[in-house]
Amino acid sequence: MTPKEKAQELVDKFSDIKNVTFSIIRTEVKNNIAKQCALITVDEILKVSKSYAEKDYEYYQQVKEELNKEEE
Repeated sequence: MTPKEKAQELVDKFSDIKNVTFSIIRTEVKNNIAKQCALITVDEILKVSKSYAEKDYEYYQQVKEELNKEEE
């Protein structure tokens, strides 16, 4: 899975969270919240991965870069 695909997968997973609050929030805001959740997740993975596996660390750095790109 490419870093871009992984980034999108994480955002999609957080977008699917069922919550009354999310149901009244515009899609644009919901996607921004999901993206922020995905970034928090990737930051946590990076903290752990850096000390264990350089390859995983580099992969999740690329995922983070994809998440931080402006939406096209």
